[in-house]
Amino acid sequence: MYQLLGEYGKSLEYSTRAMALLEELGLRSGVASVTGNIGIVYKNLGEHGKSLEYYTRAITLHEELGERSRVAIVTASIGALYAQKKFTDYNPTKAEELLQQAITLDQELGAKQNLYESHQILANLYSQENRWEEAFQQFKKYHELYQEVQSEEAQKKAAQVEQQRQIAEMEKRTAAERADAEATKRVLHNILPPTIAQRVVRGEERIAESFESVTVLFADIVGFTVLSQHISATELVSGLDVLFSQFDELAEKHGLEKIKTIGDAYMAVSGLPEAREDHAESAAKMAMEMVEVVKEFAGLGGDSHLQVRIGLHTGEVVAGIIGKKKFAYDLWGDAVNTAARMESHGKPGHIHVSEEFASAAGRNFSFTARGELEVKGKGVMRTYFLEVGS
Repeated sequence: MYQLLGEYGKSLEYSTRAMALLEELGLRSGVASVTGNIGIVYKNLGEHGKSLEYYTRAITLHEELGERSRVAIVTASIGALYAQKKFTDYNPTKAEELLQQAITLDQELGAKQNLYESHQILANLYSQENRWEEAFQQFKKYHELYQEVQSEEAQKKAAQVEQQRQIAEMEKRTAAERADAEATKRVLHNILPPTIAQRVVRGEERIAESFESVTVLFADIVGFTVLSQHISATELVSGLDVLFSQFDELAEKHGLEKIKTIGDAYMAVSGLPEAREDHAESAAKMAMEMVEVVKEFAGLGGDSHLQVRIGLHTGEVVAGIIGKKKFAYDLWGDAVNTAARMESHGKPGHIHVSEEFASAAGRNFSFTARGELEVKGKGVMRTYFLEVGS
């Protein structure tokens, strides 16, 4: 850099430091390059004798290392030095010989830029020696090679620009795909159990599992259809959103998995996708809190007092994903139908449960026997009401 700025004293200072370090490290190729650079500095300072001294050292080192390209460059530099009339040892014959050697070597190596520079120096040498025809031929070769190199450089630059454009486009697409993937993951984790969402992301297409013992919860807002006829659509949707969001919080609190909502009905399950022994207990606790939440809820009209009807049943289910685009995690089996019947045959403000659920919940809760009941699709069943606050 100091050489380019014309601060040759500084250039020599740093080159000398570099030379010492390179020699200490045993990096002979670096030593050879810096030696040649010092020769250039001395040439610019007009100290041609010193310049020739360093050029000669450099070419010897490059030859020993078999660095033919560097040999051609330094050979041309020495030739250019002998071609300068202000050089005390000016020798056009020697200059021509060295430049021709450099040209031959560059032709073998295909080093076009070094080649056209040597043709230019040789053309200038012939001109100052009044060898006009030879000067013209060398200028012609120089010009042809120069244009060729410039064209190749332009093509190379255009290729680099195109490559950079493609890389930028690829990075843009990758970033967009990554953002889409992250958005998809967020959506999946919102609509699917976390472990199921991870399996979907990994590429599993068919997810279906059997669970021997879970507790299914169904809840329905009593009289909602009549109430919905007396409030605006905005109030209806807003109110349900607030209420069901509270249900979602209860599900998270007690470790239940929300399955879906259908109109004003809410379905959740305890004991899957990760099995748990206390699934009946956790479902009971959520159901009792749901009754209290609905009792205190006033988000669907001024004087509306809502009640919820809840059904619980414990049994075996199959769980899995259906659909390709708007897919959902759902449950199937007799336990689902029975829980739904418990809800539909229940009473407002009560939690209607099956005998299987009461048995699974154990002695931690209080139940009121309802007796035998004819249940649609199930026949006669012995059912109970779970006492809220028990």
